[in-house]
Amino acid sequence: MQILDGKLVAQAVKNDLKLKVDALKEKGKKTPHLAAVLVGSNGASETYVASKVKTCGEIGYQSTLIRFEADVAEHVLLQKIQELNADDNIDGILVQLPLPKQIAEEKVINTIAAEKDVDGFHPANMGKMIQGQPAYIPATPYGILLLLEHYKIETKGKHAVVIGRSNIVGRPISILLSQNTPTGNCTVTLCHSHTRNLKAICRQADIIVAALGKPEFLTADMVKDGAIVIDVGITRVEDQTKKKGYAIKGDVHFETVAPKCSYITPVPGGVGAMTIAALMQNTYLAATQKQ
Repeated sequence: MQILDGKLVAQAVKNDLKLKVDALKEKGKKTPHLAAVLVGSNGASETYVASKVKTCGEIGYQSTLIRFEADVAEHVLLQKIQELNADDNIDGILVQLPLPKQIAEEKVINTIAAEKDVDGFHPANMGKMIQGQPAYIPATPYGILLLLEHYKIETKGKHAVVIGRSNIVGRPISILLSQNTPTGNCTVTLCHSHTRNLKAICRQADIIVAALGKPEFLTADMVKDGAIVIDVGITRVEDQTKKKGYAIKGDVHFETVAPKCSYITPVPGGVGAMTIAALMQNTYLAATQKQ
């Protein structure tokens, strides 16, 4: 069993980007600039955004953090996005999800200019991705591909089972794994809450991507020997034995599943770290394509 170390691979991606940014500076060119929008003070969202801003600083990107109170009106947020779209100094825009109930996430995603949509959620980017055209790939699926690529994991001809059909992870990774690419060519089964015989389907899988947001859902009896398991889940579970009062759990019961695997991602230190690295890749692409 080998751990797919997201922290290690993410650092390699960031080191490569830092060299590229240093080269831009030497040539007197503009460095990438990411604008992050945070609505309210959700603990997990605060952590994610802080990590993204910190990573920008490490690589040499410019970053701008824009905060709104949780009760901000939808039209005010949309107006700010339009301003960022029009600002030539801003290369990438991300609005941290989830958003409060008074704001329609779909409207927000559609308002971000497709060429600045470094989260890869805009319908134009999704459509291009499905057709195999160059596009900003959603950061978590992109991070998974970068991880598979780094460890030179052979995916061709393998049966991949994706549990979860969200537009952010499940649906896009199912498409990407099926495409004719070095990290694709899988036969993919996309499972969800209405899938029958889920356990039997998972036991057939060479690769399992668990992305349903239920802590420790995937258990050892659902995994065949030698499977590759990618755990996308990250949930705070109350745990009074921990200093912070909670533990971070993935969608996989790591202790029992890991011994059966050929490769597995840990939580934390797996896909989460790769998501931020992939976001930084998209931001670099957005900045340099414009130049």
